[in-house]
Amino acid sequence: MNGRDVDVVVIGAGQAGLSAGYFLGRSGFAPETGYVLLDGGAGPGGAWRDRWPTLRMSAVHGVHDLPGRPLGDVDPDRPAAEVVAGYFAAYEREFGLPVHRPVNVTAVHDRDDGRLDVHTDAGRWRTRALVNATGTWRRPFWPYYPGQESFAGRQLHTADYRGPAEFAGRRVVVVGGGTSALQLLDEVATVAAETRWVTRRPPVILDGEYTPEWGRAAVARVDARVRAGLPPASVVAATGLVWTEQLRRMRARGLLHRLPMFARITPDGVVWPDGSSFAADVILWCTGFRAVLDHLAPLKLRGPGGGIVMDGTRVVADDRVHLIGYGPSASTIGANRAGRSAVREIRQLLDRASTPAGTPR
Repeated sequence: MNGRDVDVVVIGAGQAGLSAGYFLGRSGFAPETGYVLLDGGAGPGGAWRDRWPTLRMSAVHGVHDLPGRPLGDVDPDRPAAEVVAGYFAAYEREFGLPVHRPVNVTAVHDRDDGRLDVHTDAGRWRTRALVNATGTWRRPFWPYYPGQESFAGRQLHTADYRGPAEFAGRRVVVVGGGTSALQLLDEVATVAAETRWVTRRPPVILDGEYTPEWGRAAVARVDARVRAGLPPASVVAATGLVWTEQLRRMRARGLLHRLPMFARITPDGVVWPDGSSFAADVILWCTGFRAVLDHLAPLKLRGPGGGIVMDGTRVVADDRVHLIGYGPSASTIGANRAGRSAVREIRQLLDRASTPAGTPR
């Protein structure tokens, strides 16, 4: 295929991508010729399709409504993957979003004519602007510890977790201090022979509840990092943890006895700096994710700080490129706002490029 021409390519059709698609349609971009969404999933739902089946809506911190169509009341006992995938599918249909899937973007290159070449396993698109909304789920972060390759048991990441049943009778080390680590520790402990919870830093769990002010302060901290060209920090580093009924129950069961990180891994377990050890069958790495941005590497967007310098959603080094679901827009509510902002700036950019020199604007 020689390639297809379009004004805007959106990479990803999760919360951030669908939000961008909605606002592109509302801003006058026509489906297929004005904009397309390229999604690597087998069906609607974004990363939610791959959440573990035992994650119920009652344990989800909130799926913010997509613009123009509220999620509405849902059964708290239904699997989150099922609920959100159904919601996203209905959203795509209602607003006629031009989603192409499964399409995996392999690289984005600059062109001599000012456009971008988006290379995929389904052909090539030429575009005047790009919205990257690929999230993080496909890039789980695995830290390295000495001896890790020698472990005779099983190692898996949050992204691989499918439920507690496979841990029955096992001795499990859960690594990580975020919400997912605590949720999985809670589930695994109901069937495991024994568990240990380890984190790099002592977790701080605060009284109170997440408020808009708390959220805005967290977003501001992340925004300051990406404006400085630093990689975004983890979600828990920005928002912290608060006491929930689940955490109180875990404390009552003795599950919140946190240990510092072990120093090394042996074939049959882990060893701490003081020589103490734990014989383990499984190490469950709940150590977060990194932004899926490798396909943008040909554009050379990263700065000396290791991150991409951002001004809102716009990449400072290339104003044709916007990142949403990245940095301060990584939350579901942040993704919606970022979609609106990105589309507004793209509309202005393309309008300026289409206006002949000397024409009043």
